[in-house]
Amino acid sequence: MSTTLYKRVLLKLSGEVLMGNQAFGIDPDFVAEMAQEIKEARDSGLEICLVIGGGNIFRGMAGAAKGMDRAQADYMGMLATVMNALAMQNALEKLGVHTRVQSAIEMDKVCEPVIRRRAERHLEKGRVVIFAAGVGAPYFTTDSGAALRAAEMRCDALLKGTSVDGVYDSDPKTNADAKRYETVNYDTVLADNLKVMDASAVALCRDNAIPIVVFSIREKGNLARILAGEGTKTIVQKGA
Repeated sequence: MSTTLYKRVLLKLSGEVLMGNQAFGIDPDFVAEMAQEIKEARDSGLEICLVIGGGNIFRGMAGAAKGMDRAQADYMGMLATVMNALAMQNALEKLGVHTRVQSAIEMDKVCEPVIRRRAERHLEKGRVVIFAAGVGAPYFTTDSGAALRAAEMRCDALLKGTSVDGVYDSDPKTNADAKRYETVNYDTVLADNLKVMDASAVALCRDNAIPIVVFSIREKGNLARILAGEGTKTIVQKGA
């Protein structure tokens, strides 16, 4: 693998990418492929934190839209992220990658609580740390959780692996003429309401000067290319 641009990164995966080609749930084959890419990145000397969404199992905002209490629905969504974290931990450890799951909602039978200094020690020892359950409170998305953990862990970048290959000025799925940005600054993302991450996550990254790298995780081998400064992506950063 090529030399990476970073020493420590947080990789944010949407829950939907764990579905693979399924309509719901977790595709073990895709999770295994993703774990292999993470292993190769870790083997290059990179320190990696992960945050995985829960939309493949339950999305709090969708539940609230159907009449559920928003806080209750969000807690259910947080539990979905723990399930995804445990699935990824299992896949990584099958490959011999030591992994720790830290949850913002304490459940000591299955994972550790979020303790920043302990997480830093895990990373220094070459372990992958998966942060689950968002920020541990309702009304915040896992994007906000990812930005918070990236800031806490002093990551060099937040990598957002999605189903699209960057940030566009409109939805590329509905507009064939949508323009993809190579780079864009935080304030433009916020002012133009570009669908990168929610506003609180973007603002937190801006305030802590953490670049957001948006790329397609569905393209095999793309994580290695992005880490080497190659591949198709959009970088959200100051003064872009």
